[in-house]
Amino acid sequence: MDFIVTILEQGLIYAILALGVYITYKILDFPDLTVDGSFPLGAAVTAALITRGMNPYLTLPVSFLAGVLAGVCTGLIHVKCKVRDLLSGIIMMTALWTVNLYIAGTANVPLFSQDSIFKNDFLTGIVPESMKSYVTLIVVLILAVVCKIILDFYMNTKSGYLLRAVGDNETVVTALAKDQGNVKILGLAIANGLVSLAGCVFAQEERVFEISMGTGAIVIGLASVIIGTSIFKKISYVKTTTAVIIGSIIYKACVAVAIRNFEPQAMKLITAVLFLIILVISMERKTKVK
Repeated sequence: MDFIVTILEQGLIYAILALGVYITYKILDFPDLTVDGSFPLGAAVTAALITRGMNPYLTLPVSFLAGVLAGVCTGLIHVKCKVRDLLSGIIMMTALWTVNLYIAGTANVPLFSQDSIFKNDFLTGIVPESMKSYVTLIVVLILAVVCKIILDFYMNTKSGYLLRAVGDNETVVTALAKDQGNVKILGLAIANGLVSLAGCVFAQEERVFEISMGTGAIVIGLASVIIGTSIFKKISYVKTTTAVIIGSIIYKACVAVAIRNFEPQAMKLITAVLFLIILVISMERKTKVK
């Protein structure tokens, strides 16, 4: 049971990250490697604030805003400086490594003795003893569902439709007298805000900030998006955001089961192999024209 609960906790935390990757990968068609830097950015901001006595719940919006700023910077590099999308993400990801070190003050910040969104006086007072072991799962589930609902609501607004249009057909946005560059910057800001929020939650769940914790975050996000959208692409009543969340849980379950049967050192290799398998399975086969 503990094994399943852990998979659900980790899957839901990375589901928030996957929602951000969904915006860049599926909607904007933008290969944004900023994710590997904005994920630990949220964790670094959280570590810096919590160790200085800030309420852990207030670190959530602050971390989101930090990610938004990172996304805006990536967008400005791409749109205003005319740098290619992939290179823009690489530049920002590289810069964020140093920024994260400056924010946290060191490469490793333990948070074991600090209050978190999962362990504080408020939760201790309202959660019954029988539910104490499920507090983390409940809090993460609430956060993931709230992010999904807000994102779904935003996608049905005028701004959300413009965001979709930029990824599908940039000419439409121009025809509506809107600056497609600004729309891209907005999309990158929201996406990296969600990724940074996921980093904030992850740091509080793991009770530590580690500078390298964002390594491979983009792979996890992409795998979650691809799994979810591939499984549910023919089921119309399942929203894409819901599919992405389920995809994240499935991916983390696959990794957890694989690691259980192999040594921990093999984790990165297992992740790479799983991602390759997912990509190969999800690719639409082209029919040969005779």
